[in-house]
Amino acid sequence: MIEQTITPTTHDLGAFEVRRALPSKGRTMVGPFIFVDEFGPGSMDIGQGMDVRPHPHINLATVTWLFQGAIDHRDSLGSFSTIRPGQVNLMTAGCGIVHSERSPQEERDAGPKLYGMQTWLALPDGREEIDPAFEEKRDLPVVEDQCAKAIVIMGKLWGKRAPTTTYADTIYAEIVLAPTGSLPIEISADERALMLVGGEAEVDGQPLGLYELTILEPGRNMTLKSEKGGRVMLLGGEAFATKRHVWWNFVSSDRDRIRQAREDWQQGRFPTVPGDEEEYIPLPDKPKTVSYP
Repeated sequence: MIEQTITPTTHDLGAFEVRRALPSKGRTMVGPFIFVDEFGPGSMDIGQGMDVRPHPHINLATVTWLFQGAIDHRDSLGSFSTIRPGQVNLMTAGCGIVHSERSPQEERDAGPKLYGMQTWLALPDGREEIDPAFEEKRDLPVVEDQCAKAIVIMGKLWGKRAPTTTYADTIYAEIVLAPTGSLPIEISADERALMLVGGEAEVDGQPLGLYELTILEPGRNMTLKSEKGGRVMLLGGEAFATKRHVWWNFVSSDRDRIRQAREDWQQGRFPTVPGDEEEYIPLPDKPKTVSYP
């Protein structure tokens, strides 16, 4: 029933923790998802804030989903969006994009709260170098009964399809179970995983570990339940036949393309972010992904 369990790497940033489940030594991807971060719940002191300075991406799409708090997104296309709970932000890097993520001023004035998910989707073969794009979607399908509520963030689940753009077959949903709540986890994708991000839950009688990424056996219908209530993320999609490489903020099927992106960022060839041109994150000496504050 459970194919694999991944314990995330936890980074303690003082005000909150970031838990990185993918990529891991044991597994690189679940469907198109190649990067899965859960952060918070946590809060920062009044006057403080999250400041992820401008940095580049290629050959991927980023998906930001919040349970609590707000983040100002700016990118080199000129997009500006304040991300809030219930709204999905999809930024497609394609051939190259630069963006920043910062706490809005009203959050800083009140003491920012941070609790949510940041995931990356690898773009499929033949579409890695598409034009960059940005979209935000608020009117997402909801599936609910008295004891369970699911928001379909991407793809088709429980007979409802999200309006969010997908480049490969993708499923992504937030599931909130009240005490004694349950929801079927259908055969909806080649690869599926669950992450318990609050409370408690079990799938087919097997308890989910808090913040662990639980890879489900393919081709099998299952039931997600909670006796006391819990919040669970469901993610996955089509399996990729071609390997993807990850270095810092770059994802690609071609190592040479990543080397080119490194050189382009170092030489200042990427575009700047309107409204956030003064700062940027330098290319690191060691390959690592972008950090929070």
